[in-house]
Amino acid sequence: MAPQAPFLSIVFPAYNEELRLLETLQRTLAFIHTLPYPAEIVVAENGSVDGTFEIARSLSVLHPEITTLHLEKAGKGRAVQAGMLAARGRYRFICDVDLSMPIEEVPRFLPPQIEGEDIVIASREAPGAMRYDEPWFRHFIGRIFNNMVRWMVLPKLQDTQCGFKCFSDEAAEALFPLMTIPGWTFDVEVLAIAFKMGFRVKELPIPWYYHPHSKVRVVRDSVRMASDLLKIRRNLRRGEYDLQG
Repeated sequence: MAPQAPFLSIVFPAYNEELRLLETLQRTLAFIHTLPYPAEIVVAENGSVDGTFEIARSLSVLHPEITTLHLEKAGKGRAVQAGMLAARGRYRFICDVDLSMPIEEVPRFLPPQIEGEDIVIASREAPGAMRYDEPWFRHFIGRIFNNMVRWMVLPKLQDTQCGFKCFSDEAAEALFPLMTIPGWTFDVEVLAIAFKMGFRVKELPIPWYYHPHSKVRVVRDSVRMASDLLKIRRNLRRGEYDLQG
């Protein structure tokens, strides 16, 4: 008999995360064992030069709930794309390894707490959201970028860059094959394609805790992300995603 497909997949993109990954996976395992439905964890490691993959693989040997992927090239978008397409869950949840949103918040993104949505994204800006310990300059820079996103691509969304997002299997399998951006701005591209294809998207306010070991390099990555926004807007205008679909 084939194993039961999971209701929930939690997908962790992981790049040079050996200092945090073990604790995060142990905490996530404990969490999914409390759920009333089957769940899996997918770790998509790519381009790491530390022990990230070995940590994930050693745990996967002990815990069949964990699947580990290894990709040679770095890029968060590339890792997320591979993880979401390898996942088997009815709902597929992208989750940052730092757990800046507590893992216990995940059921808020799923039925029965939310019904009728194809995509639910965590928001640090929606009414009711709370930020903890974030330096003012990081918040300021983040708001500049989000305002650029709203002006250029996604006027309906307040916060596209929070690293916690839930997709139905139908949405994930339709959207992630169309991704072209391998880096940080993959979120904007996927959500832009989602709106174009008519998927229902909801922002959900969350508690969010700042961790100082971010992989984002503000100046370098901001320039690249701005360039990506121009590419996404150009692709939308030219119907590039229509051609791929």
